[in-house]
Formats: sequence, structure tokens, C-alpha cells
Amino acid sequence: MSATITSIGIYHPEKEIYNSYFESFIDTSDTWIRERTGIERRFYTAPNEYTSDMCVKATLNLSKEYNKDLHDIDYIIVATSTPDQPMPSVASQVQSRLNIPHAGAIDISSACAGFVNGIILAKGLIASGTHKKILVIGADVLSKVTDFTDRTTCILFGDGAGAVIVEKADNNSLFNTITGTNGDYGKDLYLAHQNAPISNSEVIANNKLHQNGRVVYKWAVQTLTGGLHELARKNNVTLEDIDYFIPHSANYRLLEAIFKELDIPMEKCLDSVRLFGNTSAASIPLAWYSAIKDGKLKLGDKIMLVGFGGGFTYAGIYIKNNIV
Repeated sequence: MSATITSIGIYHPEKEIYNSYFESFIDTSDTWIRERTGIERRFYTAPNEYTSDMCVKATLNLSKEYNKDLHDIDYIIVATSTPDQPMPSVASQVQSRLNIPHAGAIDISSACAGFVNGIILAKGLIASGTHKKILVIGADVLSKVTDFTDRTTCILFGDGAGAVIVEKADNNSLFNTITGTNGDYGKDLYLAHQNAPISNSEVIANNKLHQNGRVVYKWAVQTLTGGLHELARKNNVTLEDIDYFIPHSANYRLLEAIFKELDIPMEKCLDSVRLFGNTSAASIPLAWYSAIKDGKLKLGDKIMLVGFGGGFTYAGIYIKNNIV
């Protein structure tokens, strides 16, 4: 069965955090951060604001902007690494707070690849004939798990959420996908609350993000350059045929290195990292939404979404844009 995405919504918290914020407690500067990451600002949640709150607000934004009825949604997928609690799921809280009466609900944890994995799972459920209208949300509150004593990582992260509805359609606009994982690298990017080792390595179980930046950077460049070529081959297109790419926005300098390697102009790369920071599962919908509202992304444009991150895992999908 065919599937499409015709609506999108986002939410970011009110509190804007500019680079100067970090100058008072770590050895850094606005110039240093911009030169190495491209980030200008990010947003942080209030102390009493959590992932479920952002998910609900992003979905309500979608409903309002595209006049979407939420009550006939039959499945909810929330991609997050920062749930309010391990149980109940964030998705089940979204179901309750939005009064969606007959929906299955599940959280998935694949870090920065989570949003794309959510779309792939929704596509499969619709193709199987078991579901017709699926809410997919990517959201993370990384400010609550950031180690603000680590100057190499604390400058990177922000909070946000993005939501789309994947629906059964007469004409398909969600095409072939790629997925992959190398769990050997799990120790190089993790968030642990207990002392279980990762890939036979000891961890720091303080519920804070830990990242080996050099390893992540090298793996991301290799994986995304190869992954985009693989995604193009699987869809019988060339990278030159693609109007826009929406990769996970981890670091703008990383994206520049990837697109230089691919010999693709940066004008074709839609990012959210410069204005929102690295928002993990929310970064792709934030970039997608912004490009639509700016008038850059048009109806029928050919786009590729690729998420990559903790695991290490990645996921990509080729899409015809049906959101205006």
C-alpha cells in the first residue's frame, strides 16, 4: 500500500541560549563555537518541561497548521533518547493528553536516527495493511542530560520536537530505505544510568551524555557519504537528481565535510543545527519544517532524510515532498 506525509509540526522551548551563555563557566567564546560547530543558538526547556510536553505541542502545531484531525490516528511512534521516564512510554502520554482513542503507542530509541526510523516503521505498518494513519514524533530534551563541565560537548546540544503524520495514500511518496548499525561503537556515544558495560567497556553512569567526538566525526563522514550513495542506488536515482538533503544536524562543520566529500553544494543541505543546536531525534523535522516555511522546499521536491548517531546506527529514506 502507498503512503505519504502531508503535514508537519514542531516545537522548541522559549528559553534561547546563545553562545555567550557558556563563557561564564567554561573556557570558550562565541567565535570558538561558531568556527568549530556553526552553532549560533539553541533552546532549553524549563525545569518543569519534559519530552512529552514538547511532543504534545509539536503535534498540536501540526494539527493547527494543516487542519489535521488527530482522533483517527491509529498508531503513535515517539523517537527519543530522553523519555520522561522509562515507563510509561512518552507515546502513551501523548495518546492520553491528546485524547486519541484507538491508537497503539510505542517509543523507539535510536538517538539521532530515531525520527527516520520512525517513518520507516510507519511506512511498513501501512504497507502491511494493519494501519492507516500514524503519528511519528522525534523529540529530545538534551539540556537535561548534558554535562556542563565538558566544554567539548555542552556547547552542542539543544531541545526540540518535530511531528509528522504518515498516511495511507493513492500515490506513494515514501520510497526505498537504508538502515544499518555497528554496535561496537556504542561505547563512544552513550547515556547511562547504571553500570552495565557497553561493548565490554566500562561506563560513567551519571545520566549524562558522553561522546568521543573524533570517533563520531570520522564514522559519520564515512557512513553518510556511503549511505547517501547506497540510498540513491536503491531508488534508481543519482545524487544530482535530489533537490534537497536533510541529514541529522549534529554539527554544521561535519555537514560541510560530508557534502564536500560528496561534491554536493551546501545549498542543497537543509540543517537545523545553526539555530537550534544538535537536537538529536528532532533535528530533521526542525530543518524540514523551517525549509517549508521559508519557501525553500516545494511540493514535489525530491528529498533524502538520513539520521545517524548513537548506537552507532543510521537510517535513510527517499521521499517526494508533499508538504507545503
